[in-house]
Amino acid sequence: MSYQNQSEQSPPLLVVIVNYRTANLTINCLHSLVSEVQILPGMQVVIVDNDSGARSLEQIGNAIETEGWSDWAAVLPSKHNGGYAFGNNLAIRSALKSSNPPSYFLLLNPDTFVRPQSLKLLVDFMNQHPQVGIAGSRLEDSDGTPQCSAFRFHTLLSELDSALRLGIVSKLLSHWVVAPPVSSIPCQTDWVAGASAIVRREVFETVGLMDEEYFLYYEEVDFCLQANKLGWSCWYVPESRVVHLVGQSSGVTNTKTPPKRIPKYWFDSRRRYFLKNYGWLYAALTDVVWLLSFALWRCRRAIQGKPDNDPPHLLSDLFNNSVLSKKNTSIRSV
Repeated sequence: MSYQNQSEQSPPLLVVIVNYRTANLTINCLHSLVSEVQILPGMQVVIVDNDSGARSLEQIGNAIETEGWSDWAAVLPSKHNGGYAFGNNLAIRSALKSSNPPSYFLLLNPDTFVRPQSLKLLVDFMNQHPQVGIAGSRLEDSDGTPQCSAFRFHTLLSELDSALRLGIVSKLLSHWVVAPPVSSIPCQTDWVAGASAIVRREVFETVGLMDEEYFLYYEEVDFCLQANKLGWSCWYVPESRVVHLVGQSSGVTNTKTPPKRIPKYWFDSRRRYFLKNYGWLYAALTDVVWLLSFALWRCRRAIQGKPDNDPPHLLSDLFNNSVLSKKNTSIRSV
């Protein structure tokens, strides 16, 4: 179904949830949105199913019908799994083409559930700050422990710090560390996690949709960077609290289990981000710095007997997927 069938009146907020074989998580997320719908009249939710198969569609569709959510929630099936940006764009594109596009879009992970009034707080913040293009919630564990969800852009210096892991270097590069300490007050930031991020309609109209060449990871970083270049600021709003069951959707960033080997699409996304935004020379230099720094860390870890908490084959995998190893590193236009 298309977004145009959702409502005749322009909604203040369209929530987009991309599901891929996470039907139970998606349904739990929908349960948490019931109270938000009651305080945000006209709010709509579209669940984009990224070709999960009939079972997922059936589960989610049955839940919507059984719970009486059909006046504000609907499923939009995709014919193939094109990734996170592709799935979100499917719903956003349809909404933008409608005669009554929403004022705001909320990108929400299926492995989340929102605390009371979290979405209204985001909408209120955006209404009060018309110069802000994107804002993100405070992501947290079920027990309320905050997660890093406001970040700085990835650069050569941030890659050096993340790979070398040396205290004195981290202090010197503190202004370039990707994940700064969690703030307790609203603050401007470079980018926010796509697990719960609100985007003003005009941002999509001026910047365009998210880059679908990213399958998963780095797409929200890139989108915030493109918005930043056009003068849209990005903010972190900790009063809006969203529980994020980290890694339940992808399995990559789950901190509760031993690290798994990082999938190829993560490296592809990282490579695209640096090539697209900084060019081949910068991307190559970044890869060299990361590889050398990480090799030094591995030597120091072995000498000092520190625990090995890195994903398996990380050094060789990054080299094999770096711009140094890939013959075709051209970037197709978005």
